[in-house]
This record gives sequence, C-alpha cells and structure tokens, in this order.
Amino acid sequence: MNPSLKVNKINSANANAQATIALSELDKKIEQVTKTAGKNLKIDGFRKGKIPAAVIKARYGKQLEADAQRECVQDLLQEILKKLDVQANAIIGDPRITKFEKKDNGIELEIELSLVPNIPLDGVEDCIPEVKIPEVTDEEVNKRLEEITDSRAPLVGIEDGRRKLKDGEYAKIDFEGFIDNKPFEGGKAENYLLKIGSKSFIKGFEDQLIGMKKGEEREIQVTFPENYQAANLAGKPATFKVKLNEIQTKGKIEIDDNFAKTLLPEEKEANVALLKEKIKTQIAAEKKQELYNKELKAILAENLHKTIDFDLPNLIVEQEMDLLLRNEFGKLSKEEQEKLTKDTEALKAKREEQRETAQRSVKVTFIVDAIAKRDNIDIHENEILNTIYYEAITMRQDPKMVLEYYKNNNLIPAIKMAMLEDKILTNLLNKKAQ
Repeated sequence: MNPSLKVNKINSANANAQATIALSELDKKIEQVTKTAGKNLKIDGFRKGKIPAAVIKARYGKQLEADAQRECVQDLLQEILKKLDVQANAIIGDPRITKFEKKDNGIELEIELSLVPNIPLDGVEDCIPEVKIPEVTDEEVNKRLEEITDSRAPLVGIEDGRRKLKDGEYAKIDFEGFIDNKPFEGGKAENYLLKIGSKSFIKGFEDQLIGMKKGEEREIQVTFPENYQAANLAGKPATFKVKLNEIQTKGKIEIDDNFAKTLLPEEKEANVALLKEKIKTQIAAEKKQELYNKELKAILAENLHKTIDFDLPNLIVEQEMDLLLRNEFGKLSKEEQEKLTKDTEALKAKREEQRETAQRSVKVTFIVDAIAKRDNIDIHENEILNTIYYEAITMRQDPKMVLEYYKNNNLIPAIKMAMLEDKILTNLLNKKAQ
C-alpha cells in the first residue's frame, strides 16, 4: 500500500487522489519490467533470456522507465478503488492525471476520476406530458384517397387542338436553349414530359408555357440562378425555343371495391370502407409521429433533465464540452479559427460556453441509458444499418460509402445512442397516448 495516498470522494460520481510514488518503489518496478522484457528481447551477441539487465537498461532505459511509471500508476489506481470501495467497472472514462512532477523523493501525482452515477428512476413516469393525438377527419381521409387515386391515374392525351395548356397539366415538349444565340450543352431535349407547376425547370420557364396549344412553338426568356450547378450558365439570361407536342392530363379512377382490392391485395374482403379505415389509421400514425417529433419528445427530455437529479461525472462532461467546442470551431471561417487559436483566453471562454449544453446532453444520455437497462430495451445492429441505408438513399448517396464513413470516424455509437433515445422517449409517450 502507498502510505502517501489520499483519496477524496467529491460526490457519488467524482473523486480525486494525491500520492507520491517513492523512488524505491519506482526502482523496484523498473527491475521487474526489465526482467520481463529480458525474456522476450533479442540482442545480437546474447542468447534469448540471457541478456544482462545492464545491457537492457543501457539500450531501452527511457522506455523501461516509462513502462515502470505506467505500472506504478495502475497499481495506484487499484488502491484508489479499494479506498473508494468500488469495482473497476465503476470507473467511467479514463482517469485524468492532473499532476505528474518528478521530485527528489519520487513522483508527485494528482488523479481525477469519474464514477458511474446512481440514477433514480422513480419519477420517470411523472415526467411524461399529456399526449393527445389530433382526431382524423373524414375530409382528411377523402383528400388522402384523392391523392392516392391521382398518383395512380394514367396520363391521357388531349386531342382538341384548340385546347390551351393549364397549370397542373403535363406538357410533352421539344426544347433547345441558347445563350448569346448559341446552343449550350444539356439544353436540348425531345418529347420531354413536364408537369406545369412542378418547378422542376428554371424559374419562369413553366409559367410561360401556360396557354400554348398543341403544335404551337414559342420562345421563352429565362435567367439561370446565380447559384446554378453549372458554373458556365449561372446568372446568365437564356432563350429557349419550345414546341408543344401534346397536352396530357390525369385520367379518372373510379373509387370502388375493385380499386380497394388493388391497394389491399392481402385483404380477402377489401372494400372502400376498409380502405378508408386503413388510410385513417395511417394518417393518425403520421399525426402522432409529427406531434412527438415537433413537440412532445423535447418536452419529455426537458422534464427528465429538470426532474431527475444525480451527480454528473465531470470527466464525461468535459469530454462533451470538447466535442461541442470542435463542432462550433468547425462552423467558423478560417480567419475566425486562426484568430481564436491564437487567443488562449477567448478559446477557453468559447469552451466554457458549452458547459450547460454539455451537462444537459450528458444527463439525458445517462437517464436514457438507465431506462433502457431497466426496461431491457436495445438497438440491434440491423436497425442501425437500416437507418444508415435509408438516410443514404434519401441523400442520394452510396449506402456502403456512408456506412464506411461512419465506421472510420467512430460515429456508429453516437447513431446508436440517438436511436436509443428516440426509442425510449417514444415508448414513454406511448404510455399516455390517447
């Protein structure tokens, strides 16, 4: 035992310790690591396991001393755990050595460590806000049904040559674009089907087609946006020569039991009434999800934060502050980054600004983790992979590349924790859902 060791338990989640590693203890540890190293080292002129200690020290002295110091610190940590009367798995994060000074009598040490907090969950259910899902009206159901039929209805060409193109209809057009009377690459197409009002073309293009008749030709004047993806076209005025080949509009679908059967093939007795009931259930689920995501999850998380009280591990809060600072730093311009890097006090102040947010984040994370363990809730690997896959597809990116990026940057644990938090909050809200 180290007679100089003093351990101070600050609260249930934090402690610090002071001690001196005596030179005699350090020398003894150096002899031990030298002996261990000698069993495996190979040095020319000596048989393995028969290398004199003096030779090993002469060649690897600094490394041996560093190894000895590290082992002395590990031994000290074991003594600290005994004095705190906790197991090794009670330590959370890496203990931080805040002082390591070599003196005549040995090495003076100060160590900070954080412990897994005890989180009282008795008041969790009291934190759940009122959950009242808005009613689904017949009007909403009928509107959704109309949208479904409209999306499935076939396009029908209008033969009447006198008929003018209207907003919301489909135009089959030939077009060619010119800048300074010269055609440009990618500005030409034939029989292109364009929905008027979709805003899929340059601003003003679709509006100028309204009123055209089948077979009519027209010149359209537009200006490419300043932020247009093709730099050679950005901000430039252009003329498009357009010919309207055909006007198409959505055909009508009869909403009857046969139509219901095409949408509900798994239902033997499918009919319009059952279809409307399914649509109503879907809209109710969407309203519930929207209410949760836009309002109630934030309220619940804040209630948990305010109501459930426990000591926070300082080292974990400090790590979160560092992470938040890096995120804030990355948002700054290069000039601001350089200025902040040179100003130590300003950088410290910027980091301190993150403390409250870090404390809240760490606290909610611990609460969520404790509830997950209490209720035996977990996020499985396939759930994480599916989430990353759909996120990549939505962003039009390669799922394999996105997954590789997350793995290489050690972001998978953060994604899992975010998914776990979402699942826990949803489960709690569901307990009061009406």
